[in-house]
Amino acid sequence: MRSRSNAALFWPVLSIVLAFDVITKAIAERELLRGIPQEVFGSTVRLRLVYNPGAAFGLDLGPQSRWIFAALTIVALVILGRLYRSTAAGHSARAAALALVCAGAVGNLIDRVRSFFGVVDFIDIGVGDARWPTFNVADMAVSVGAGLLAWVLWQEDQSAQAASAMSPVVVPASASGGEPGDLV
Repeated sequence: MRSRSNAALFWPVLSIVLAFDVITKAIAERELLRGIPQEVFGSTVRLRLVYNPGAAFGLDLGPQSRWIFAALTIVALVILGRLYRSTAAGHSARAAALALVCAGAVGNLIDRVRSFFGVVDFIDIGVGDARWPTFNVADMAVSVGAGLLAWVLWQEDQSAQAASAMSPVVVPASASGGEPGDLV
């Protein structure tokens, strides 16, 4: 089902995003002091090193959060792998979406495995005290990829519904009064 054309997009996107995530996190850990914001565009965009032992938006399941979320990530990657394998040849939007989500998932999984502290987050956006939870490149990849994947899957569903609505309906002879297999 999958083709070289999908692989030619999927693997480079995954590799580039994952490398960018790993590199930016390493720079953040080397250059930023934990919890001390560094303004980039005034106080609206700041860099601030924090570690998230839980999941998105600080969701924490206690001392074992790191391993629970690592296991959930692996399950998600298996599901994403199956979606990739079922992707039709040349379906570049779906392949790109899956690559983005996988890259982000792997990037944050690497942090969970390598560090007791958790996932490295460093991008801090907001106005005054109204701040979005601190995030990283992997989080952006997962968010953009998931949004694109939802749109792609919705489009596929719409196409399938339209195709089924246009196909002829075969009615049994007793219901139509005609011959078996007549089209209505």
